[in-house]
Amino acid sequence: MLLTRILLFSLLSCLLLPVSINAQSEEKKVAIIIDDFGNKMKGSEEILALPIPLTIAVMPFLETSKSDAEWAHRLGHDVIIHLPMEPVKGKRHWLGPGAITTDLSSEEIRKRVNDAIKDVPYAIGINNHMGSKVTADKRVMTVILEECREHGLIYIDSKTTPKSVVASLAQEIGVPYLENELFFDDVYTTQHIINQTKRLIKRLQGSDDEIVAIGHVGPPGEKTAGVIKEFIPVIQTNAKFVKAATLIDERQFIQ
Repeated sequence: MLLTRILLFSLLSCLLLPVSINAQSEEKKVAIIIDDFGNKMKGSEEILALPIPLTIAVMPFLETSKSDAEWAHRLGHDVIIHLPMEPVKGKRHWLGPGAITTDLSSEEIRKRVNDAIKDVPYAIGINNHMGSKVTADKRVMTVILEECREHGLIYIDSKTTPKSVVASLAQEIGVPYLENELFFDDVYTTQHIINQTKRLIKRLQGSDDEIVAIGHVGPPGEKTAGVIKEFIPVIQTNAKFVKAATLIDERQFIQ
């Protein structure tokens, strides 16, 4: 732990030296979504203790789904439903209860989405847990997005596949949507999380005005929380932390 903190401090110092506060930094925004809440996952307390606004993605129908959503809401964070969706590869039991799969009828998909909405209090939107197969399926995503529209929810595409049809369908159906642009912890090592955070900072120092990035509780939870905490000062010299929903152009919302 001490070695990790020394490494982080060293990297932080190196990054801070060449950085001058951009007068326009307040115009740039970064939204961090943290997935996989809902099952007493490792790192939950550390993530929710971060002194920045977050968007907390809670899986439905699990032991702490309701309490985690209430906890995040009480701290002022946005809550979204982390809806389990079938991947191209992987085992079904990884998805958890109430998963959306491509072999379900449209009626059953609609029911499962509605049940998930009822199960996660304070949710303002949905994103996908896994879902590389579902988010590329026009029929299934049409049903999910229609339910988002019906309930006034946004949709955030985790972008687990380049074949996703979410963007075109969301515009067609009239659902406000965002897309993930970077995973902090798709590899569960501190060094990888540091490297991904440096990538985010570099993009903010460049031409990107807004970035949506996803991290996780669970196996990488404490590491992800620790890295984000250490790099908050650097990120704030380049951008403002916001909840994901604030990045949606008001013109996308249904009147």
